[in-house]
Amino acid sequence: MEPGWRHSIFGCFDDCGICLLSFFCPCYVFAKNSQAVGENCVLCCLCSLCIPCIVGTYVRSRIREVQGIDGSIVNDFCCWFFCSFCALVQEAQEVKQLTVGGSGIERE
Repeated sequence: MEPGWRHSIFGCFDDCGICLLSFFCPCYVFAKNSQAVGENCVLCCLCSLCIPCIVGTYVRSRIREVQGIDGSIVNDFCCWFFCSFCALVQEAQEVKQLTVGGSGIERE
């Protein structure tokens, strides 16, 4: 079985620092999440201002792909559509635990 997310979608307060940063500077957190999976952080951040659910879904699916997390693009979209803040925090918590290695991003 593939591993799941380390934190629940409603685990926003598991890391209060990420929670506060996501609340006050969501574009910064979104850009860092995008950058962690090899996407252009500036482009993703700018696009997230216009079409947040679509870009958020894309970045979330990339995080799942890189981490080997089970899920679907429909579930990713629903997370971003119904609770984008929770999705952003959950992704940031996952990205925080990533290690950039010589061959890409791996779980610690």
